[in-house]
Amino acid sequence: MTKYLVSGYIGFDNFGDEAIAKVLVDKIKSGNFDTEYEIKSEDNREITLISSNPEKTAKLHQVNSCKMLDFFKSLKNCDVLISGGGSLLQDVTSKKSLIYYLGIIFLGILLRKKVVIFSQGIGPINSKIGQILTKFALKNCYKISVRDNKSQNLLNRWKINAKLVKDPILELDLPRKNKKGIVGIQLRNYPTLNDKFLNNLAEEIVKNFKDKKIEILSLQDEIDLSTCENFKRILYKKGLENIEILKELSINDVFEKISELEYLIAMRFHANVVGIKSGVKTLAINYDIKVKKLAEEYNIPLIELYQSDLSKEFEDLTKKAEVL
Repeated sequence: MTKYLVSGYIGFDNFGDEAIAKVLVDKIKSGNFDTEYEIKSEDNREITLISSNPEKTAKLHQVNSCKMLDFFKSLKNCDVLISGGGSLLQDVTSKKSLIYYLGIIFLGILLRKKVVIFSQGIGPINSKIGQILTKFALKNCYKISVRDNKSQNLLNRWKINAKLVKDPILELDLPRKNKKGIVGIQLRNYPTLNDKFLNNLAEEIVKNFKDKKIEILSLQDEIDLSTCENFKRILYKKGLENIEILKELSINDVFEKISELEYLIAMRFHANVVGIKSGVKTLAINYDIKVKKLAEEYNIPLIELYQSDLSKEFEDLTKKAEVL
């Protein structure tokens, strides 16, 4: 039996990270992961995910799971340690999280495990000590794949080989369902997302979609829900009534709901990815460079959080054919 341990941002009800975990688990179970990363393994595979909510994670992904601070036994017994995907190795969100994820990698190296960095976005790492530790850890990994050119260029400067791959969600074969004439809005809390922007966004929605149903999607309730509720109130004040907030969504719920939309206006990277892959007319809201790069790659309209006039982007959205 070959034993795999996966370290990532798992168990926090974040749609993107849970969807990445699903893709990774499926890859391991099918044997495709072993082929792609040149791992000789047994046909019988055991998978354990490190999670903040082990019981829920085990049920969701049909694998073993252990607590975030109680992983050493699983690490000691595994054959392959996988770190990723997402943006784990960065210190913008938190220096503590960088040390945590690097700590697991270092332990894996010390225990002579095959350590694989899976489809990560590396950086930004602003602290000098963070850069030194990350560089040292990655130089001792078995295989590395990154999801963007910026990460690959950084590792090239560090003289570390890394394979450039697409984000795992872009590999999913999502269904293209009959569209129901619904407009989906996906928002998240963010420091520069303010009521001025939300009012401008609401005005364009009223102007273009006043006769359509509006579904506001909360993909991580702890972060998204308050912003979604605030935007619903703004839309009500502007005269829209056919509005529903969708919350407590599973991975499959998100795939299902987005695939049925006619239009999607979204902030989160993976919400935009699912819209694109499902053939939904999609407008991205740029809060992160990865969202901007995605919009450029797939030629979908993009609005900035500092914009006041959104009319051109909405015109592009309503006239746009399916992008894939």
